[in-house]
Amino acid sequence: MHKKLFIPGPIEVSQDVLEKMATPMIGHRTKDMSALQQSISEKLQKVMMTNNTIVLSTSSGSGLMEGAVRSFTKTRAAVFSIGAFGKRWHKMCTSNGIAADLFESELGQPTTPEMIEAALSTGKYDLITITQNETSTGIHNPMDKLAEVYKKYPDVIVCVDAVSSMAGDYIPVDELGIDVCITSTQKCLGLPPGMAIASVSEKAIKKAETVENRGLYFDYLELVKFVKEKPYQYPSTPSESHMFALDYQLDKILAEGVENRYKKHCKLAKIAQDWARENCALYSNPENLSVTVTCVTNTTGIPTSDLIKAMGEKGYLMSNGYGPLKDKTFRIAHMGDLTEEELNTYLSDLKDTIAELQAKA
Repeated sequence: MHKKLFIPGPIEVSQDVLEKMATPMIGHRTKDMSALQQSISEKLQKVMMTNNTIVLSTSSGSGLMEGAVRSFTKTRAAVFSIGAFGKRWHKMCTSNGIAADLFESELGQPTTPEMIEAALSTGKYDLITITQNETSTGIHNPMDKLAEVYKKYPDVIVCVDAVSSMAGDYIPVDELGIDVCITSTQKCLGLPPGMAIASVSEKAIKKAETVENRGLYFDYLELVKFVKEKPYQYPSTPSESHMFALDYQLDKILAEGVENRYKKHCKLAKIAQDWARENCALYSNPENLSVTVTCVTNTTGIPTSDLIKAMGEKGYLMSNGYGPLKDKTFRIAHMGDLTEEELNTYLSDLKDTIAELQAKA
């Protein structure tokens, strides 16, 4: 039995999108493939609100995150972490021999403008990484406030992890001055996992030309070269299935409207947050709650593993807390093509399940 996914990725994929994954293959060095990649790129520019170059990667978002710190760090990186995935970006730096410092916020709290200023005012860093949305704690960063600070340092490359938020949250890439914005397919874009996406500024591209040992598979210069010079090709063999589905799904997203899709995610988030306040408790800072995933403190007296098992028996896959929050919290994803009706049904069944288990306790 398929369990309906309410985890923060991969998310449920609509049947019509899944069917596009079964499109027959074409030659990956043909004009038809170039036309497909160009179509995807132009649509992604609209979704991401950017004029920057779009690159694709047959990988998870982690591939382009690692490629970013390798391609654009020449002296030292400042990694701002609001949870597990920010710390992961720091590990990518140290694993590749890149000098980097980690600036951590308390779990459930955002990166602050003061933290950015304190780091950049030292003049030590030529690259910063920011997690726009952290699924482990259910918060997003106040990017407009952070941008006011880092824009004062125009020589610094700004890399943003929007893996779990692009096409859900409001992230106007160019307006925010983001040089490298990374996302992937299995979250708000509503596709299966396996493809990552990044927008890359000209400033970042010029910087990469001065950086040695960028690697090969995730070398942004190589990715950009194939987009610009071939044009619209991919250095190695791409996941054509993802590209067929992505091109189709982007049409649906643009027909819905980027702003309307953001408003829908905000509405879903409010439903989940209100449920959490009424039935348990919200874990994170209420002023910076994510619009794509809610982290709930488990105050029910029922072990989270028991809740997950019971919900599984009702046909749902529920998400435990992540890392140090495992068994202390659980998470409710509300992203992609999820409807209000589907979310309300899930939350109603979860409330009933809690009551049933409490009655047995």
